[in-house]
Amino acid sequence: MVPVNEPWLGQEEQDLILEAVRTGWISSAGKFVTDFESRWASICDRRHGISVCNGTAALETAVFALKLPRGSEVIVPTFTIISCVTAILNNRLEPVFVDASPETWGMDVTRVEEKISDKTSAIMVVHTYGHPVDMDPILELADRYSLKVIEDAAEVHGARYKGRICGSFGDVSIFSFYANKIITTGEGGMVVCDDDAIRDDCALYRNLGFRPQRRFEHDLLGSNYRFSNLAAAIGVAQIGRFDEALERKRWMGALYSELLRDVADLQTPPVTDWGDNVYWVYGIVLGDSYRCDAAELARCLADAEIGTRPFFLGMHEQPVLRKMDYGIGESYPVAERLARRGLYLPSGLAITEDQIKEVIDSLLPILSDHRG
Repeated sequence: MVPVNEPWLGQEEQDLILEAVRTGWISSAGKFVTDFESRWASICDRRHGISVCNGTAALETAVFALKLPRGSEVIVPTFTIISCVTAILNNRLEPVFVDASPETWGMDVTRVEEKISDKTSAIMVVHTYGHPVDMDPILELADRYSLKVIEDAAEVHGARYKGRICGSFGDVSIFSFYANKIITTGEGGMVVCDDDAIRDDCALYRNLGFRPQRRFEHDLLGSNYRFSNLAAAIGVAQIGRFDEALERKRWMGALYSELLRDVADLQTPPVTDWGDNVYWVYGIVLGDSYRCDAAELARCLADAEIGTRPFFLGMHEQPVLRKMDYGIGESYPVAERLARRGLYLPSGLAITEDQIKEVIDSLLPILSDHRG
């Protein structure tokens, strides 16, 4: 069995976890929390890092700290994880969807301006599956229309756009450190920013609004999104191996691409001259000449004991959001095609060359059998 996206842990993580346990600092206070925050903020060329319990909490906290007008609109890609829309709705804001780019699978930046209205307060950019969004047009629109930019960099640890690291572009930027991410803490997330007031509001929000002067007197309704010193210890160890992790991801992507180079009508992860793909996952999209869809391909690969994961289902097609009247009557053809024709192959940092070749040896005959 080749698993989909297993984490990459070693002796360094074990040693620092034990150190945290020995100190007795295992919850949301301790040296590893502040160390992890400062190190990750520095990597992202940011002044501040505010750790939280997961990426979803990071999104909600970041949006809260921007203090956008209640009921205003946030433009967001439809082809993304539902956490993005949850963060918008939980902050009493309205999501407005944009289709995906057929080339990069991220937000189609050419379709953003047509979605801007007098109710728009922000654009939420989501870098997708390891490749950055084309940021220059987004930043130009944000400047021209006085909009905030929320940058979801959960899937692009270490990726660069025109030489500048992802996570450094938004008024607020967020990361996830879930078990399948390039840097993992098991569960975990972080908001990074440069503004002191945003930093302070994020820190209050993640900690139930407790204030140092009068702990149990609250002037905001926060949440308990605190991050543990134990998890942060793993993160500190992971940062120590970050360059090696990025090198392994790029090796994995290059090997898959080489082995799939001659397969007709199969789209592999994007490569652009302006975006650095870190291959968080290795996605493929079936062309129209294949009689199967991604779900059928996944079933065939599962029979060969090869794990896969489907691509996102667009937010405009989500049953829970349609019940709330979002996405009704809307169609986003690129996102719909990606959802039905795309999946990603085993992509974990622990994957070996033999396992990648095993995946390809199983995949190629299936593709051939289903090609019309």
